[in-house]
Amino acid sequence: MKPKKTDTNPVTELINKLIPDSELQPRSIEEVIQLPSFYDKLKEFAKELNKEYCTVDIEDQQALTFRRLQQITNILLLNPLWKKYINKSGLKQAPANWDDWQQLPISGKSKMAEFFNGSRPGMVVPLHHGGFEIVASGGTTSGVLAETVYPLKELQETYEIAGEFIGKHMLNKYLTGTQPKWVATTLADYQMWSSGTMVGGVLQKIPGINYIGAGPLNKDVYQHMMSYEGPKAIMGISQGIALLSQLGAGMPEEARKSFRVAMYGSGLLTNLQQEELKALYPNVVILSYFAATQAETIGLQINHESAGLAAVPGLHFVEVVDENGKWVAVGEEGELVVTRLLGNEVPVIRYKVGDRVIRRENIVTDALKTFQFEFSGRSGDMIHLGDTQYFAPNAYKMVANALKAKSIADLQELAQEIQFVNYRKDSRLELLATVDNPEKYTRKLTAELNDADLQQLFYDAFAGSLSLFNKLEANSNNIRNTKYKFFIRFIAKGSDQLHKTNVGKVPLIRDIFQ
Repeated sequence: MKPKKTDTNPVTELINKLIPDSELQPRSIEEVIQLPSFYDKLKEFAKELNKEYCTVDIEDQQALTFRRLQQITNILLLNPLWKKYINKSGLKQAPANWDDWQQLPISGKSKMAEFFNGSRPGMVVPLHHGGFEIVASGGTTSGVLAETVYPLKELQETYEIAGEFIGKHMLNKYLTGTQPKWVATTLADYQMWSSGTMVGGVLQKIPGINYIGAGPLNKDVYQHMMSYEGPKAIMGISQGIALLSQLGAGMPEEARKSFRVAMYGSGLLTNLQQEELKALYPNVVILSYFAATQAETIGLQINHESAGLAAVPGLHFVEVVDENGKWVAVGEEGELVVTRLLGNEVPVIRYKVGDRVIRRENIVTDALKTFQFEFSGRSGDMIHLGDTQYFAPNAYKMVANALKAKSIADLQELAQEIQFVNYRKDSRLELLATVDNPEKYTRKLTAELNDADLQQLFYDAFAGSLSLFNKLEANSNNIRNTKYKFFIRFIAKGSDQLHKTNVGKVPLIRDIFQ
């Protein structure tokens, strides 16, 4: 009698050994609490392959990740609310393959509020067991608070993995030399909005650096900090980083040269803001630190010459999906969806972060093998004109191109901040742009364009923004038929006409309904 054929793939055997069947499908909350850390599994996997985990072949990373995703799904099926939610997708058990996985539901902020606000019925291990942290989202687009529950152990493991990655793959070529090396954050916690704690937790774990939890800075404190000997990296929201060009005025040359890396999160730095920083700080490079309250450190820009964001291997499973939750091809745009891989007690699968990104080719080098994507804009950055939605970053790009072509203003270079204000009841849309000498550009706009010309500029620009997606509605007459009136207003920096959230963020779109 011939023996039965078995899967002799050594990597598969190793993965099944690391997460055996006895752990793959826990049968109770008590068994979930006793599960070993997935972080320990990552380290053991890399050790057995005699590699650092970030250099493991992507196919092997994905194989371990899939086994972990099966385990996470099984954990969630112990919770009645999650079980009902998952069963609606047609799956009654953990996915058997990647097609099954893409069948699972995608959750947004409202669903997570249902699961984790109030009595928090979506927690697998109830809150009374202890060992959790509650954090809240500031809500850049919606302003709506939504809470996330993290096991404290998961956060500590996240900080360690992400901190080591930042040191090795993001800062190593910029913070050089034998002098002390500094990493600071200007973020601060605000009414349970906990980015200061979470980002600070990551930055503190960067090997070989000295950490400064700076918080909001005035000129004197900032320049004192910059007087410390050695190269420095500073992380903050985009507007906080842009402010450093003002706070650094009059700073000694040696201190200015010590600023090597500006890391920004939440939004984008305009071309003008970047140029102002580079003019004052000759050695600075500007990199994106992409994170969310619901998933810390999702993607990091590791090369200032490329806009790509690298996922941290082993930390999250990152997807870019279409409207049906299926993966888009490389080069295509879709919704960013994240599943945290660490932590057993409060897992969340397929969380829609609220950003649109472009899927890029995987990074495959001797030093790093990982998923890569490029930020496109907030999912909520949609301008509603009549029955059609327009993606605001594309519409702005087309308006800016038209103004530049008419030699009125190069908004991409001049504007410090921009915001669309949509008066929905009055069918009126205003584009606000903060610039130096706004009166000058207001005069140029009035001299070059009469009202009819300005309206046609917007009709063409919005039609052009739709054509980027090859939509049938890409016709300027369709925009004209909405009966909307369009305006451009140049305003001074710091103007109270620009709406900011209670945590200082500038939403790209402000909808006013009354």
